[in-house]
Amino acid sequence: MEEQALKIQSLIIFPIKSCRGISVPQASVTQTGFEWDRYWLVVNHKGRACTQKVEPKLALVEAELPKEAFFEDWEPTNSSFLEVTAPGMSPLKIPLSKPNSVVEGVSMWEWSGSAFDEGEESAKWFSDYLGKQSRLVRFNKETECRATPPAYAVGYSTTFSNTFPFLVSSQASLDHLNTLLPEPVPMDRFRANIVVENGDPFDEDLWDEIKINDLVFKGVRLCYRCKITTVDQETGVPSAEPIQTLRKFRTDTLLMPDKKSERKVFFGKEMVWNWNISNRQGKGNKTIKVGDSISVLSKIPSITEAAT
Repeated sequence: MEEQALKIQSLIIFPIKSCRGISVPQASVTQTGFEWDRYWLVVNHKGRACTQKVEPKLALVEAELPKEAFFEDWEPTNSSFLEVTAPGMSPLKIPLSKPNSVVEGVSMWEWSGSAFDEGEESAKWFSDYLGKQSRLVRFNKETECRATPPAYAVGYSTTFSNTFPFLVSSQASLDHLNTLLPEPVPMDRFRANIVVENGDPFDEDLWDEIKINDLVFKGVRLCYRCKITTVDQETGVPSAEPIQTLRKFRTDTLLMPDKKSERKVFFGKEMVWNWNISNRQGKGNKTIKVGDSISVLSKIPSITEAAT
């Protein structure tokens, strides 16, 4: 039987870090990730990032953007809002126009800097929802640069995503995992931006470069997974799976026995958009759509050589 071509099954944008994603028909690619992806971040009273690791209730926070926001070169107007909802809370409407207020001392993992502050109404909303002093901030691309680790990708940056601008996972990998789990889990546990249809389980481990339309994406590292994957995104309740099962066949100890074990568990491939190549080839369209074909331009020889 002829092998089916790889294509995009779904595209997901997460406007607020660690909150619910939006499945979109198309997305605009930028150097720091999809337009609107992880632009906002909930921070605690010290300005530090707040995620589902500490606050699994964030899984129930939904953020909606105007439909036209996902078209290339769209600019918000005074009547454009990010609308935030959560169980037991009144809707929160945040203007998409640039905030006036800037707050210093925002930190997320290795990065610290300034960010736009979304004001007292959003601060009260998240403080009430989480039951502790919180604020909502927006990444300021004009003044801040959050560089990707140079050991993996020199000259790239991202917003409030974990480490790299794009995360790619495949449906085949999830299907395989679900045959081993006591109860199947959906793809939202893994918070991928690009979900790939067709291919074999964990093919993405070996992808060095892939091409979607005119855009080349560089695979930089296997994505190691934390306990957020154990949080049911419909209920906000954590459990032991799928990490417990992944530990049986997706750890660095098992996949790369010759390397020093860091007890990491992998699912998905972290990527950057190789915009240098795209720029040399002309401006071009920087929008990708569900159903678009994916070409694998190059692979690494084996999983043992994958960066982690």
